Amino acid sequence: MKLTWEQRKLENIVEVCSGRDYKHLEAGNIPVYGTGGYMLSVSEALSYDVDAIGIGRKGTIDKPYILKAPFWTVDTLFYCICKEGHNLNFVYDIFQNINWKAMDESTGVPSLSKTTINKVKTLIPSYLEQEKIGKYFSCLDGSIPKFV
Repeated sequence: MKLTWEQRKLENIVEVCSGRDYKHLEAGNIPVYGTGGYMLSVSEALSYDVDAIGIGRKGTIDKPYILKAPFWTVDTLFYCICKEGHNLNFVYDIFQNINWKAMDESTGVPSLSKTTINKVKTLIPSYLEQEKIGKYFSCLDGSIPKFV
């Protein structure tokens, strides 16, 4: 049996959601993320039970990372939730291989829009194959030492 990959736009794979201001929230145990990573913790979440991919809207637009629920993101960081039939780890691998800097929409601070993200075309296999590839690369990523 031959497995095929289909070309799709990211808008068919993820829902791109906007981060929001957190300053009205009380301190708590829900992490708040920006383009540079963890910032502080608050009392509410934008996503309580669904993991997502964070990608910069302003500033650092080329360093996506996985957000483990529950979390809150600031307005300079989009969070992308996988639609049904799509594996988070596989989609994260796709995000890591997109030249986001080439899609910069600004003349100053690097910027992305939902429209730009949604228009990106990629190839995607069946869910079963996504799951296997995503798990493989997630294990591989986990075995590489991180230097600070």
